[in-house]
Amino acid sequence: MNALFHPFAMLGPLDENGPLIIERGQGVRVYDQSGKDYIEAMSGLWSTALGWGETELADAAAEQMRKLSFGHVFAGKSHEPAIALAEALKALVPFPTGKVFFACSGSEANDSQIKFAWYAANARGTPRKKKIIARQRGYHGVTLASASLTGLTPVHKNFDLPLDFARHTDCPHYYRGAEPGESERDFSLRMAANLDSLIQREDPDTVAAMIVEPVMGAGGAILPPEGYFDAITKVLDKYGLPLIDDEVITGFGRTGEWFGCAKYGFEPDSMSLAKALSSSYLPISAVMLSPELSDIIDAESKKIGMLGHGFTYGGHPVTTAVALKTIEIYQRRDIVGHVRHVSGSFQKHLAALAEHPLVGEAKGVGLFAGVELVEDKLSKRTFAPERGVIHRLVRFAQAQGLIVRALPGERFALCPPLVIEESDIDELFARLGKALDQTLEWTRKI
Repeated sequence: MNALFHPFAMLGPLDENGPLIIERGQGVRVYDQSGKDYIEAMSGLWSTALGWGETELADAAAEQMRKLSFGHVFAGKSHEPAIALAEALKALVPFPTGKVFFACSGSEANDSQIKFAWYAANARGTPRKKKIIARQRGYHGVTLASASLTGLTPVHKNFDLPLDFARHTDCPHYYRGAEPGESERDFSLRMAANLDSLIQREDPDTVAAMIVEPVMGAGGAILPPEGYFDAITKVLDKYGLPLIDDEVITGFGRTGEWFGCAKYGFEPDSMSLAKALSSSYLPISAVMLSPELSDIIDAESKKIGMLGHGFTYGGHPVTTAVALKTIEIYQRRDIVGHVRHVSGSFQKHLAALAEHPLVGEAKGVGLFAGVELVEDKLSKRTFAPERGVIHRLVRFAQAQGLIVRALPGERFALCPPLVIEESDIDELFARLGKALDQTLEWTRKI
């Protein structure tokens, strides 16, 4: 602990209690040094889609490491795993794709999205189009540029962020943001009208793109309200602005569709992928670019003489081989079909949580859920953050053998591995119910 910074940790309690040391994992469970099991209801960081101990992925990594342990795609070099993965992804995503760019994390993918948007704007002769619109409570990474798009204060504070190209529109959280009597569709239309007003204030000729998560993750595990994407894409189309789809969490079946954009019925101009791309067995991300954007970047790079962007480990042969095997497993085992099958049980248990005295909102899609704790259900009055109620819930859950994640706004997320079975879902919610009851009792004593 004295040698390692733990990202996104509450450092005071961490200094006091120390970290939970995970020693091994199998399936949807991980085990600490004493052998205690935990249902990993966050898939690690929204990402270990195939669970732990998948030997096919370990074998794919070992085989590729023996064959070609490192290779890059710089300066006219390439290798078969990267080419094969790019082709597989192009065939899989639900929108026309030109070329694929590989990086090592979601942050790097979204950072690259920004650079490519600027590169294309300059190539088109529209150098003023540099602003990118994101959303309050959206999460797009932590590099200087991607963190600027992230709409969370702790990611900005004391880092001198956001940089001045980033603009933020409303967080579309119906439970918290709706006016009295406002339907979800009317709320979505209001969100779209506010987006339109923002674009007008900024001047459409200075805006390069908008970036969205189909389902908001680290900012609160928030689902889009009814009609939201239909409403905002009409605004973007009005101004000819491209939509960047951040599928780092929702890609590869999380929502019950291969990709979140398919679940919510919109077509992006580019897409960022990571996390479940390799089931997080190795670090890899991908940027999927439209044919038009690919052509513009290609032509401009030929004028300049090269494409001056890339990462040493982008398109690494071992990581791309593992990602290729991951996609093959998803398809062979029909993981998306499995998600659809078990999500009924998951969502039924989730809906029942709404009856608990502490739960204000419990809403989800596929194998994804966001839950908000409230002090008063009728008024939606939230607990004061300094009381630490959400963090106490996380600690009680951990004691029950369940790993969940605290999020802003007294919320927590559930995002279990996609291979979870119904019996594991039953046990997950049984453990969660006990933790909620313990938290309720604790709140009545303080």
